[in-house]
Amino acid sequence: MRRVAFKMKLFKGCEEEYKKRHDEIWPGLKELLKQTGISDYSIFLDKETNDLFGCFTIDEIQKLDELPGKSLMKEWWDHMKDIMETNADHSPVSISLNEVFYLP
Repeated sequence: MRRVAFKMKLFKGCEEEYKKRHDEIWPGLKELLKQTGISDYSIFLDKETNDLFGCFTIDEIQKLDELPGKSLMKEWWDHMKDIMETNADHSPVSISLNEVFYLP
């Protein structure tokens, strides 16, 4: 099991909409993430900078490479592109973070 952390950027004024969309996350997307081996997934918002901090655990890190090819994942990215920074393929601009401390 491996922990993964990353940050993304939310557009100013989109905080409530981002929360709403995640409160109503599609059941199929939840299932896709679970099938990929993702669990304990959390996203936090820094209200001062609009940075999003995400973290989750995954059984096999290589399985993350499969997600961008899934049509449901692409649909979710399209659904979110208007409220956050995205790449040309509409995937969120995501910066990996290195773990420097862990207290089990």
